[in-house]
Amino acid sequence: MSRFKRLSHAIWHCTYHKVWTLKYRYRILQGEIKSEVEHCIRLFADQKGCVIKELNVQVDPVHLLIEVPPKESISDIVGILKGRTAIRLFNRFKSLKNRPYWGNRF
Repeated sequence: MSRFKRLSHAIWHCTYHKVWTLKYRYRILQGEIKSEVEHCIRLFADQKGCVIKELNVQVDPVHLLIEVPPKESISDIVGILKGRTAIRLFNRFKSLKNRPYWGNRF
């Protein structure tokens, strides 16, 4: 099995390693919040046709090894993953909005 994927007019292998941290490096990705972040990232990546090779949600950073089709922009994918995950977390866990200096940013 080849590591390359095929489309009608292209052969591609676009794998990216993305790492992001929380604002002010708050260490909150534990327990239920951690499992919700993992679920959201997998759900939204699947909706855009991406394949998650590895996902590691630690207490502060999130490490993601993702395979993105060439028709999708990596910046759009990361923006969708981070933005929509933050919206779902703030809606589900209302106590996250009470952090000082945080507002609605994750």
